[in-house]
Amino acid sequence: MSAAHPGTVRKGYVPSRFGQLHYVESGAGEPVLLLHQTPRSWTEYRDVLPLIGAGYRAIAMDTVGYGASAKPAGPHSVERFADGVQDLAAALRLDRFHLVGHHTGGVVAVEVAARLRERVLSLTLSATAFVDEEKRGGGHGRVDQVDPRPDGSHLRELWDRRRGFYRPGEEAYLTRYVIDALTVLDRVEEGHEALRRYAMEPRLPHITARTLAFCAPHDHYSLPSLEKFASALGCPTKVLSDGHVAAPEQVPQEFAATVMDWVSLG
Repeated sequence: MSAAHPGTVRKGYVPSRFGQLHYVESGAGEPVLLLHQTPRSWTEYRDVLPLIGAGYRAIAMDTVGYGASAKPAGPHSVERFADGVQDLAAALRLDRFHLVGHHTGGVVAVEVAARLRERVLSLTLSATAFVDEEKRGGGHGRVDQVDPRPDGSHLRELWDRRRGFYRPGEEAYLTRYVIDALTVLDRVEEGHEALRRYAMEPRLPHITARTLAFCAPHDHYSLPSLEKFASALGCPTKVLSDGHVAAPEQVPQEFAATVMDWVSLG
């Protein structure tokens, strides 16, 4: 795929052990690979990509099982999601790259950084859950799961499940979420379940990349994890000026600036 003008977006597919993986990129230069939350797709970074692409080769992939990427049978796991990231990096010949993950994508980024070590130039964890014994053992209700009904009322229920994360005027972002969730409706909860099974603590000592953990101020699900990552990794933390679970869409300029500032440190 040839280089293009910053701000333009290019789409592509690469082969993997699971089938084809879909990705979208913008810009040129040092690669910055962005991993989305579940059950989203690359569209979570639609507004962030061209901003980071102004200075870097920004790449947002669809995680294995989501978006337009292959949807293999069998149980999802953080390890399998990370396998897909490794396959995409190999296919795109990303010998060394910066890694960014949001929510579930951040947990996957932890696993990738622990595996690839020095190949990950920097690690940026956005609203990433610190998956410890408390997280694995806590009571968890259904996050996105809805039961299809003949009258279609489950579509409204899907909308309402995340409506509180978005402000009036942000319906376009919520629509993106609904589209992504509908493409995997029969397995929509599995990404969250995979996260809760992940044994994160033994993986953290393997991370060599300098790491930043940040979160939107209204994302009360993830905000408490900042202190835990700071303690475990000795990393700096930051709280954005605004935003909720959908921070990459709600404050794309600040999100992109935070990533680029961290990446630029070398």
